[in-house]
Amino acid sequence: MENNNYRNLVPSVGGSFSHGWSRIFGKQFLPLLLTVIIMGLLNGPSYGLKFDNDHWGPMFFLLPLALFGLAYAFLFLPVLEFGKDYIFVQAIRDEDVDLKTLFEGFKTKYLNIVLANLIVAALVILGLMLLVIPGIIVACRLAFVSYLVMDKDMEAMKAVEKSWQMTRGHGWKIFGMAILSFFIFFAGVIVFFVGAIVSLMWIHSAFASLYQSVLNESDDDNPIPILGVNEVV
Repeated sequence: MENNNYRNLVPSVGGSFSHGWSRIFGKQFLPLLLTVIIMGLLNGPSYGLKFDNDHWGPMFFLLPLALFGLAYAFLFLPVLEFGKDYIFVQAIRDEDVDLKTLFEGFKTKYLNIVLANLIVAALVILGLMLLVIPGIIVACRLAFVSYLVMDKDMEAMKAVEKSWQMTRGHGWKIFGMAILSFFIFFAGVIVFFVGAIVSLMWIHSAFASLYQSVLNESDDDNPIPILGVNEVV
């Protein structure tokens, strides 16, 4: 019998982390564990290269590598990140999880994923330039973009608009979960490798649970554009 407990979820910080915790130790534990490990390994090439003023020569030769890192970060890695988010949505719904979902976006959603990621990054950066706080608000309000692109097959801009609508009134919950996630991950790091991985599984599962709980109460027929929306949190 299908498990529909997720349909009873209501948006809350505690409820999201509680439901997320129960999901990661179910039948999907191994796929979720492998997902986090794979993403940790694949995130490596996206890290920026660091240079100091005394090493301009090496920088010339490493410039192609730096450009590759940028291309990897904006044209390849977002597809995996969006796929990872969708895997955790499937897990909290107690659906069968397939690691192939990590790469599903390359088949039919590639342009939407890349555009959505660029739009969110641009809006967050612009907000951070406006005294930081607007950037934090935008990041919280657009937290569901990846889920909507993958779960609802939305185009990039529609996913941005829908995330802005769905998170109205939930901005503080998302911000609170982000702060709590930092401490959860820090606690996981203290107990070394295994604790860090489990903490990441829990965090991703909690945010997927919050997305599902907000989706439960969302009106899918009324996307509201970002511009002109008065409420920000």
